[in-house]
Amino acid sequence: MDARSGTGTADLAGYLARLGLAGVALPPTYDTLAALHRAHVERIAYECIDHHVPRATPLAPGESVARLAAGRGGYCFHLNGAFSELLDHLGFAVTRHRAAVRHTAGGPVEPDHHLALTVVADGVPYLADVGLGDGIHEPLPLRPGSYRQGPYTYTIDRTAAGWRFTHDPRGSFRMFEFDAAPARLPDDFADIHEWFATSPESGFVRTLTVQRRDAAGADVLRGCVLRRTDATGDTDREIATAEEWYATMTGLFGLDLGDLDAATRERLWARTRTAHLAWRASREAPAASGLPGPADRPDAR
Repeated sequence: MDARSGTGTADLAGYLARLGLAGVALPPTYDTLAALHRAHVERIAYECIDHHVPRATPLAPGESVARLAAGRGGYCFHLNGAFSELLDHLGFAVTRHRAAVRHTAGGPVEPDHHLALTVVADGVPYLADVGLGDGIHEPLPLRPGSYRQGPYTYTIDRTAAGWRFTHDPRGSFRMFEFDAAPARLPDDFADIHEWFATSPESGFVRTLTVQRRDAAGADVLRGCVLRRTDATGDTDREIATAEEWYATMTGLFGLDLGDLDAATRERLWARTRTAHLAWRASREAPAASGLPGPADRPDAR
């Protein structure tokens, strides 16, 4: 066991193996932080599949490490929770923060919708966030400015209480803000996690999503629509069969879905395909009538 966290050393080893960094020297430097960050967003997907089974996904950092080591992904609470545990184990100074999110331009700012991380490496503070799906590929210095990574431009600004991260307009959300106060995981996020997992108003319940980032752009699966964003623009492709859908999740997104039995897989696909067809019909009906239609994404996030 890791003496500081109680996380199993076998889980930490499995986590590093999944990142492709098993047996590699990992001193607490910026170069290590950047390598870990790139590997994480490329190899471990942002996903909410279990909310559609449905089944609980515990948020204690050690449990999230075990989840990722076993081949699954998660959303910010799982991904940044596990990443912060790994960074602490490697000797980084890492702080978890409660972050408020604005999902759409002009929309409300929702408290505690995100777990953000700041990390000190080589004496410099960074925003390190592997829980954003189509977010940053490498850590960003925690200082005001605009930063280009692949097809996206991000902005970091100071606020009265702390910091604001603003996503590129093509991203899956608009911005989040956090102050310097450290967050407790899972305690500070238990209520919103329960809402995310169970409320019919939750975007994670409405639409199954899987996302990953790489140096050139991002891949985002929402329902049955796979979108690739890179320097050439956005390319959407509809997935029409269960075989291709699961092959995409296990292949492109690198998920191990061996814990889903045949009946669960059939039910997940049927539910997702039905929701997709209803969403597609809702877009086509206003177009035929000449009335404005809904947004071009199958969920609000």
